[in-house]
Amino acid sequence: MTREYLKKATLTAASDATEVHATVQKILADIETGGDAKALEYAAKFDGYKGNVLLTSQDIEASIALVPEKLKTDIRFAHENVRRFAQMQKGTVADVEMEMSPGFITGQKAIPVDAAGCYVPGGRYSHIASAIMTVTTAKVAGCKHITACSPPRPQIGIAPAIVYAAHICGADKILAMGGVQGVAAMTFGLFDLPKANILVGPGNQFVAEAKRILFGRVGIDMIAGPTDSLILADKTADAHIVATDLVSQAEHGYNSPVWLVTDDHALAVKVIEMVPHLIDDLPELNRENAFAAWRDYAEVIVCADREDMATCSDEYAPEHLTVQAEDLDWWLDRLTCFGSLFLGEETTVAYGDKASGTNHVLPTSGAAGYTGGLSVHKYMKIVTWQRSTRDASKPVAEATARISRLEGMEGHARAADVRLAKYFPDETFDLSANG
Repeated sequence: MTREYLKKATLTAASDATEVHATVQKILADIETGGDAKALEYAAKFDGYKGNVLLTSQDIEASIALVPEKLKTDIRFAHENVRRFAQMQKGTVADVEMEMSPGFITGQKAIPVDAAGCYVPGGRYSHIASAIMTVTTAKVAGCKHITACSPPRPQIGIAPAIVYAAHICGADKILAMGGVQGVAAMTFGLFDLPKANILVGPGNQFVAEAKRILFGRVGIDMIAGPTDSLILADKTADAHIVATDLVSQAEHGYNSPVWLVTDDHALAVKVIEMVPHLIDDLPELNRENAFAAWRDYAEVIVCADREDMATCSDEYAPEHLTVQAEDLDWWLDRLTCFGSLFLGEETTVAYGDKASGTNHVLPTSGAAGYTGGLSVHKYMKIVTWQRSTRDASKPVAEATARISRLEGMEGHARAADVRLAKYFPDETFDLSANG
C-alpha cells in the first residue's frame, strides 16, 4: 500500500519566503555605523515606543506589580521545571582527561560563553515562555551576562509578564527593543551592554534573517522558520484530542504546518471533519491563523503500517512530534528525527511550549534531521587541551614531522624537529617524508 494523502499542502514554508535580506542588511549596517542613536531611530520607527530602552530597577518593579499573583505562580512553576531540566542536561557534560600514552595527556573542558542575548517575541503574542526557556538555560549554563530583549508596545512597553519572567529567570539587563534593531543592539554591544557571544530565541522573519546574517560574528541557536508539528496516531488515538492538538499548533501562525500521519483511514477522515469546527471556536486572531495554516499547509497522510509511519515522520523531521499510539517504547526507540518528542495522549506539545521543562526553542523546516533544539549546551564551548612530558612527546613529534613533510607543510615539521633536537640532542631521527 502506498501512502495516501487525504489532505495535501498547497504551500510550503518556502512558498512564503519574503525578500528581506536587503532590508535587514541595511538596518544592521546602519546601526553598526550609527550606534545607539541609529538603533533608537529604528526603534521609534518600528516599535513606536519612547520609554526607557534599558529597563531600570524601578521599571522592572512597576511591571512586576502588574502581574497577577496566580500568573506569577505559574511562571515560577515553569521556570523551576526548565531550570531543573537544564541542570540535568548540564550534568551530561563533564571536564575529562585521558592519558593517550604514558606522560601524554589530552582533555576536554566545557566553558560557558560570557554574554548571551535572548530575544523574546512580543508582537502577535506575548511569549512569556520564551523568556523562561532562553534566560533560564543561559543562567544554568553559567553565562556571566544575560540580556533579555523584547519588543515594546507603543505607550506600554514590554508585556509585564515577560519582564517578570526574564527577571526571575536571571536576566542581567532587559532591553525594550524589537526586531532587527534589538538583535543588532545585543550583537554590537550598544547601550553599554556587553557584546553578545550568542543570540538565541525565536522571532519573525526579520529577526531570523538578522541572526543568519550575523552568524559567524556571533553564535546563534538556529535559523528558525515557521513552527511545525506532526502527530503519529493509530486506531487507539482519540480523534478529538488529535484534532485539538493539531489546531493548537496551527494557531501559531498562518504558515505553520501541521501534519497527521496515521495507519487508520477512519481516524484520518474523522479528524479532517473535526478540525474546521474546532478552528471556528477559537478567538478571532487565533482563528484566522489556524484557518490559513490548516487550509494551505496542513497534510493528512495514511500509511500502510507503523514502520511506514515512522519512516514518513523521519522524512519530515518535524519540530514537534507527538505519538498517540500503542507501544510507546517502540516509537521512542524507532524515531530519530524530531526537535522534541511527546509520547502518549497524557502529554502534548502545548506542555513543552509552556511549562513541562523541556525547551521550546526547536529546529524547524526539517532541521531536526541534523540538529536538536536550544539547551544548556548551546551556551557552552567544548574545548580541548593537552600537555606532555618530554619523553612522551617523542613519538608524537616524530609522527608529526613525517606526516607534515608528506603534506608539504615544512613549517609544521620544523615545530616538531626543534623539540626533538632540544629534548633528545644525542639521538638521531629519520624525519623525512619517506622515513
